Amino acid sequence: MNSRLYQKYVSEVQPALLASGRYQNVHQIPKLEKIVINMGVNSSLEKVAVDDAAKDLTAITGQKPVINKAKKSVANFKLRKGQSVGCRVTLRRDRMYEFFDRLVATALPRIRDFRGLSPRHFDGRGNYTLGIADQTIFPEIDLDKIKRHQGMDITIVTSAAIDDDARDLLKRMGMPFAER
Repeated sequence: MNSRLYQKYVSEVQPALLASGRYQNVHQIPKLEKIVINMGVNSSLEKVAVDDAAKDLTAITGQKPVINKAKKSVANFKLRKGQSVGCRVTLRRDRMYEFFDRLVATALPRIRDFRGLSPRHFDGRGNYTLGIADQTIFPEIDLDKIKRHQGMDITIVTSAAIDDDARDLLKRMGMPFAER
């Protein structure tokens, strides 16, 4: 079953982008390809910190995360090769649209003093990355059970070649960008 946001993309966003005159073909219209959520964990914390972050990420995304390990030892950071340093999840298709819908509709409005996302966080290739300082903005997290507040990075990868096309796509999909 397709998600509500995918139905909106097919019925409203695609025809509007095609009518804008920048695309000659339906296959040239940008679309969401994947969403990558990354939670880095301080390596000096106890070992259960990575497990707690993975548990929270599982609750938020509905998918088991991959545990990231250090590739090199760095003495200044008290980091050893093979030590767990975080976890990440890559969402595609229906889970991606469901997560994007929950992010835009419920999680972002719960941020204190939220006035919109910065439109300057595009990478030059049509991908948008936003950092969230606290995982408790998601309603799936039980506030009584968390031991530490953990931030995360969310990267939205689109098929757009330039940032303006990706910005237009995300704005039409409901992403609340701040006005310049």
